[in-house]
Amino acid sequence: MPVPVGVVGPLLLDGVKYFVPMATTEGCLVASANRGCRALMLGGGVTSMVFRDGITRAPVVRLPSAKRAVELKLWLEDAESFSLIQEQFDSTSRFARLNRLTIGLAGRLLFIRFQSKSGDAMGMNMISKGAELSLDYLQKHHFPDMEILSISGNFCTDKKPSAINWIEGRGKSVVCEAVVPGKVVKELLKTTVPALLELNISKNLVGSSLAGSIGGFNAHAANIVTAIFIATGQDPAQNVVSSNCMTLLEATGDTGDDLYITCTMPCIEVGTLGGGTILPPQAACLQMLGVSGSCREEPGRNASTLARIVCGSVLAAELNLLSALAAGHLVKSHMKYNRSSISMNGGISS
Repeated sequence: MPVPVGVVGPLLLDGVKYFVPMATTEGCLVASANRGCRALMLGGGVTSMVFRDGITRAPVVRLPSAKRAVELKLWLEDAESFSLIQEQFDSTSRFARLNRLTIGLAGRLLFIRFQSKSGDAMGMNMISKGAELSLDYLQKHHFPDMEILSISGNFCTDKKPSAINWIEGRGKSVVCEAVVPGKVVKELLKTTVPALLELNISKNLVGSSLAGSIGGFNAHAANIVTAIFIATGQDPAQNVVSSNCMTLLEATGDTGDDLYITCTMPCIEVGTLGGGTILPPQAACLQMLGVSGSCREEPGRNASTLARIVCGSVLAAELNLLSALAAGHLVKSHMKYNRSSISMNGGISS
């Protein structure tokens, strides 16, 4: 089953030009992201930062009583106890490094959310292994009356919308920013800065709030995340969490004629080795981005770079779609490019 793959770019990100592969059947998506990249290039490109790094896994355990569950919670939150768990967890891998435990309690059930760095791997298998050994140590040496119900208790949270991921992050937390000159907004994007600001507030902030959205304060981040995930061998189902994004726009410049845009994405779950990244087409796409496999000089750098590319590409696509909506061009472009008369079998459709 062939999947159409387009290339977007160049995306000028932190002074480096990237050509970004996207696997999608949406007719306008590649063109949309390309126009956004062009506008960003004319403004000097995108700046990005990873401000948090840690994949999560949250086993659920049961104690004989709620009182006993609270005792375990308080024990785990003690600094000395954390060091004991951290030593066990970190012993399971050269790259796993436990940096936080978040504890949730419901009656006599306890949910222990492990958060760990995982090098260039996305890290679910790695963190599950570390959590399992940590629970075994905890049960044998400190809380023998603890019953392990499941290695995953949905407090992680994997492949489901959740407030904890939106607030605390999961995977790579990334923010991107850029300035687009007012002239570029007017001549290339065919709209104005005031129109974009009003639209972003009404649509991405008010509209999403009215819908009760969690992490959906954007125009179409999931489009870009999914397309890059499929092209680079990520788990497509993780777009549920990885697409969490808040897009913010401000007027900037001496006269307020320029546009300042940011995308904040706290839960980008990516890796550059293992899983689907070993498939030849996906590996080739990672090589095109210069992030294939593990970075020996600085473990984790390749995965972090991929996360920054995802966020930068989302910013480009957000900029373009908001511009198309503000200018009233969305329906026209989709009617033109999503209704091609060319048959994929080589002929012309009737």
